[in-house]
Amino acid sequence: MRHVVGVLGVLAALFGSLFTLQGFGVVQGSPMSNTTTWSVLGPIIALVGLGLAVWAWRPRR
Repeated sequence: MRHVVGVLGVLAALFGSLFTLQGFGVVQGSPMSNTTTWSVLGPIIALVGLGLAVWAWRPRR
């Protein structure tokens, strides 16, 4: 189960990074491009995904 959460966390981090780049206008061709909403939500999604991945794959005691 932890592997599934880890993979979902990595995917969320990747999508959050993509949303951030689209929000800042680095990646063009989407209605999300140059939008302040995705400039704010993207990093939050990426950090939550990264946190999930770290939590899932940290060593158990």
